[in-house]
Amino acid sequence: MSNPSLLILAGDGIGPEVMEEVKKIITWYGDKRDLKFDVSEDLVGGCAYDKHGTPLHDDTMTKAQEVDAVLLGAVGGPQYDSLDFSVKPERGLLRLRKEMDLFANLRPAQCFDALADFSSLKKDVVAGLDIMIVRELTSGIYFGEPRGIFEEGNERVGINTQRYTESEIDRVARAAFELAMKRNKKLCSMEKANVMESGILWREVVTEVGKDYPEVALSHMYADAGAMQLCRWPKQFDVIVTDNLFGDLLSDAAAMLTGSLGMLPSASLGAPMENGRPKALYEPVHGSAPDIAGQGKANPIACILSFAMALRYSFDLGAEAERLEAAIETVLADGARTADLLGPEGGTPISTSEMGDAIVAALEKSL
Repeated sequence: MSNPSLLILAGDGIGPEVMEEVKKIITWYGDKRDLKFDVSEDLVGGCAYDKHGTPLHDDTMTKAQEVDAVLLGAVGGPQYDSLDFSVKPERGLLRLRKEMDLFANLRPAQCFDALADFSSLKKDVVAGLDIMIVRELTSGIYFGEPRGIFEEGNERVGINTQRYTESEIDRVARAAFELAMKRNKKLCSMEKANVMESGILWREVVTEVGKDYPEVALSHMYADAGAMQLCRWPKQFDVIVTDNLFGDLLSDAAAMLTGSLGMLPSASLGAPMENGRPKALYEPVHGSAPDIAGQGKANPIACILSFAMALRYSFDLGAEAERLEAAIETVLADGARTADLLGPEGGTPISTSEMGDAIVAALEKSL
C-alpha cells in the first residue's frame, strides 16, 4: 500500500519559513510514528509568476489534482501589485480552489487557554472557544456573472452578481451537517434572506437538507446579526454554515476572537476521490506578511495546525491530529511566544524555527 501523498506549495513571503517548520513535523511523524508521506514541492503565487509567467503552472495544477492533499503557505507581495489582475499571485490560489472544486472551506476558531487573555474580548467570553465556520468557496458573488466595470451613460458602474444554484447550496450544507454530527450536533445557517433572493433560496435549501439530519439542531440567523453575536457571545455557536461573501467576513471576525491570525488554520474540501478521500487544500489564514518575511519572526502555528487538519480530514488520523494540537497547547502553556503573541506586556519572542523546534520537542515528550 502506497504512502499518502502531499503536495507542498510554500508560496511567497513568510510561506517558505512557516512551511519549513511543518516539514519538521512531517519528518517527526515519519521517524517516530511510522507515518510516512510522499511529499513533493512546487511553486504557487508570485514565485511561480517569476519563474513561469503565471501564478500557477499547468503542471502544478495537474499535480494538485493527483495528490491526496495540498498544503499551501501564502501568496502575494507588494512587488506584484502592478501585475495585470489575471496573473496576480492570488489568482493561483483561486485557480486551485476552482479547478479542484473545493466548495467547503472549514475555518476553525479555537482559543487556546494560554492565549485567552490575548483576545480583544473578555476572557470569560472567549476562554474555551471552539467553533467551526463552513464557508461555501466556489460560487456566490466572487464568481457570479455578469461581473466587471462597465460604462453606463456618462459614468462607470461596477457589477458583481450573487448567484447560487440549489445543488451548490445543498452540497455545502451537507458538509456542514456532517461536521455538526461529529461535533455537538448544532448548526447555525447565516444569510440575508430578509433582503436577498439568494438568501431566501439558501434558507429553503438548508432547511430541506436538515430533514436528513434530524439529530442536528438547525437554526437560522441573518449574517449581520451573526457578526454581532460572534462578538457578543461566540460560544453560543458550534458550526456555522454560510455563503462565500459572508463566510469571508464572518470567519475573519471569528479569527480575531482568538487573538492572532498567526494561530488559525483552514481546510478547503471537495468531492471524494476514487480512494474515498476528499480533494483537499490546507492553508493558514494569515497572508504572506511581506513586512516580516525572511526575518524569522513569523508564527508557524497556523501552518502547523493546517497540517493537523490534514491529518484529521484527509488521512483519518484524528488521534495524531489531537497529539499535535496538544503539543502546541503545551508549548503555549509553557510560555513560548513568537512576536505576534507577546501582547502589551512585551517580552523576548522566540523565532519561527525555535517555535517549530519547541513543538517537535513537545511531540517527543508525548510518546
